[in-house]
Amino acid sequence: MSLVSVRVFAVVVLLSWLPLGARAGVVKGLVSGADQTPLAFANVAVRGAATSTGANEQGRYQLRLPAGQYELVFQYVGYKPRIEAVRVPGGDSLLTLNVALQAEQYSLGEVLVKSSDRDPAYAIIQQAQQWRAYHRREVAAYRARIYIKSIGRILDTPAKIMGLFKIGPDIKKGIFYLSESLSDISVTQPDVVKERMISSRVSGDSRGLSFNRASAGRHLTFYETLVKPGFSERGFVSPIAPNAMLFYKYELVGSSSENGVLVHKIHVIPRRRTDPVFSGYIYIVDGTWRIHSVDFTLDKEAHIDYVDEIHLRQQYAPAPGNPNVWVMQSEQARAMLSGLGFKGSFDLTAVLSNYANVVATYPTPPIPKAAPPVVVEGKEAGPGGQETAAQIRKRKPDLRGLNAQVRRQVKLARRDSLKNDPFASMPRGEVQLIEKGVNERDTAYWASVRPVPLTTEELKDYQVKDSTEVIRRSRPYQDSMDRKRNEFEPIDLLVGGYTRLNSFKKETYKVQPLSQIFQYNTVEGAVLNGQLVYSKRTEDRRYVTLTPTLRYGFSSRALNPSLELAWQLHPSQRRLLSLTAGRTIENFDRNSQLTPAINAVYTLLDNRNYAKLYRRDGAELGFAFEPLNGLNLRTVVGYFDRHELVNTTARLIHDVPGRAFTPNQPVSDELAATGFGRSRVLTLGFSADYKPGQRYISRPDGKFNLGSRWPTFNVQGRLAVPGVLGADVRYLLLQTGVRHSLPLGLLGTSSFRATVGGFVGASQNLTFIDYRHFAGNQTLLTGSFDQFQLLDYYRFSTRRSYFEAHYDHHFNGFIFNKVPLFRRLKLQEVVSLNYLTTPQAGQYVELGAGVEHLLKVLRVDFYTALQSGQKLGTGFRVGYGF
Repeated sequence: MSLVSVRVFAVVVLLSWLPLGARAGVVKGLVSGADQTPLAFANVAVRGAATSTGANEQGRYQLRLPAGQYELVFQYVGYKPRIEAVRVPGGDSLLTLNVALQAEQYSLGEVLVKSSDRDPAYAIIQQAQQWRAYHRREVAAYRARIYIKSIGRILDTPAKIMGLFKIGPDIKKGIFYLSESLSDISVTQPDVVKERMISSRVSGDSRGLSFNRASAGRHLTFYETLVKPGFSERGFVSPIAPNAMLFYKYELVGSSSENGVLVHKIHVIPRRRTDPVFSGYIYIVDGTWRIHSVDFTLDKEAHIDYVDEIHLRQQYAPAPGNPNVWVMQSEQARAMLSGLGFKGSFDLTAVLSNYANVVATYPTPPIPKAAPPVVVEGKEAGPGGQETAAQIRKRKPDLRGLNAQVRRQVKLARRDSLKNDPFASMPRGEVQLIEKGVNERDTAYWASVRPVPLTTEELKDYQVKDSTEVIRRSRPYQDSMDRKRNEFEPIDLLVGGYTRLNSFKKETYKVQPLSQIFQYNTVEGAVLNGQLVYSKRTEDRRYVTLTPTLRYGFSSRALNPSLELAWQLHPSQRRLLSLTAGRTIENFDRNSQLTPAINAVYTLLDNRNYAKLYRRDGAELGFAFEPLNGLNLRTVVGYFDRHELVNTTARLIHDVPGRAFTPNQPVSDELAATGFGRSRVLTLGFSADYKPGQRYISRPDGKFNLGSRWPTFNVQGRLAVPGVLGADVRYLLLQTGVRHSLPLGLLGTSSFRATVGGFVGASQNLTFIDYRHFAGNQTLLTGSFDQFQLLDYYRFSTRRSYFEAHYDHHFNGFIFNKVPLFRRLKLQEVVSLNYLTTPQAGQYVELGAGVEHLLKVLRVDFYTALQSGQKLGTGFRVGYGF
């Protein structure tokens, strides 16, 4: 869409808000309690209309309305709603209306509760559970406008991170991120969300685009069994989930009449603080048993890393024109954060309004089954549920055909909207569209459309950062900041390497850490691996990375120069060109998890030279692109002259008696002699990854993939062509595979990866380098837990057919959170299985169990290996496990 059409679309959208011939006036003021305490994020709505807003943190609201007479409804969780009649004059008028709400007086009425009876709240919750499936899908489709404001603050900073790393000069106390967005959304069951961002603003960055996204909050509905706030690997049980009574206790605080309906306030109390549960209050509407509002907290007992507390509020109300279905009016979330010496907070406010095309699943909701009055000791029990659980189950609504009815209504809604659907141009899978020009609005525009007024702090942040943006983008300012950022400290080279920035030119120069610069192996001896990574980026996300390397082996006396290039050609579509050229020293298995640092430690201290190396001269050119959503293709062509290498040194630090270095030739069960002398190869390769149903965001600065509920399928092949430039290798290798991560609710997350393949045809001519290798591990340390952990590096390498599978399950604390010591340490349990079959290996299996999040970053597993039912060995493995 052109910039002109974008602007025309924006004007049309804005005009659609206003009746013709009427100019809007503004009603604003303060919403407070009876003691004048501001009620942060109170909800303000126009009675009987689709217009609503929310107060800010200071309780201040503003509402822009055309001239006319209105009734405004002021609501706040735990307070009595208040209705105020207002008359908005014509023109750009300003009307101030301050409102004080009274705390709701919840009454238990005449509920009869014997000491042996359960609290009446349980009956109310049970009814809500029985109606949960209906309310989750009572709206088949709708459209709305959503305003989202997100703000992040740094409240405290350490002198140095972990006492080692300096803090950048741009990390200061105060607001570090402030963003607003206004979008139109379309939602259809079961989970199709389309969003077109109308306007976006990022404090201090006129070119910035907000990362606010309406669909990100779809998982925060308490009608789902598990609620996922986004800060944790596991979800948290909803207080009205089918199994919620196993996790919660409930107390009826009282009931109150509100706008003609009876609302029950229920205190939600965790049975065990160790469970993944909320605490706070849920408000349930009597008779329909729907959620009126929630006010919940997750604290440190939730075991969310770097999060001290999360506070969630939601407010629902009848949809405009249809009181039988309710929709969300507003949502607020606050997270208090801490870690590595930092303290901060992150707040998100969302206000939904302008609901339209609300399609109810049923024209009228199912009629609740009537229950005979409950008599206790000759008296009829009052409202609140002296019925037994069995009696309430008999009142369970008949929801047969609900799914079919939802599909029917969605189909009708789509058919009716085909003629005038602003989301029709969005292709399948695109959940958010951000077009050029959405960040070009001025402050006057935002003052006219912003439903939630800015606080004093936010207003100041905009004023200061926007006024100084030109200065902060200037070369003198950025150079001065870079001088601080680029200050060298020795710890940098020990841990992650040293990076030098040129922010104005968007260039970086990086020197690798010492573990990459200084290496040791028996083929080259001491190695000086000088490598510089140069990166250049543009405003539209294109980049080029150039990596020259000079590698010198002091024992082999060989200099090996090489160059790598990665070039992103297109600003928004994936088109990546890569080139590798020169002379490199390679492992026989290029995917080996045996890092140079691990190999050096075992070589120098344990007499074990696991790395088997060869020299490779030549070049490889690759191109990766995404022609269709979810389909990623990569092609590659390469020519290399390969040379066998031998050990040139036997020096070490610690000599283990009776143990000698092994020759620089891999040991394989399938091939007795793995030496090859010299070999030339010309290869053509391809790879295709396909993820059905991939969701994504389209932005002016690129396409961002969000994943899919479906697995990723892979097909790849490599063809060696003989006779060209002296190439003497001929083979065809084909492979297909699948990988997926499957969330299993409270039980954790399972991940699996499986591949099957083999060399095609009988006339093969290849070296051991070209065999299909399987990444093994013979050390205590591991670079990846996704590979084999006890398998000898080259023992089962093959030139035949193979099947390889890896599975692990992360329980995310499902077991350990019930054990006091493990719970306090926030440790999590994991189990794994690795499987391989080849004609030579037979059936090879590894079974593992371990603990992750040790010291927040480490994982330790214990493995047992079996071959065709016979035990091969056991061992521990240590690596990163976040």
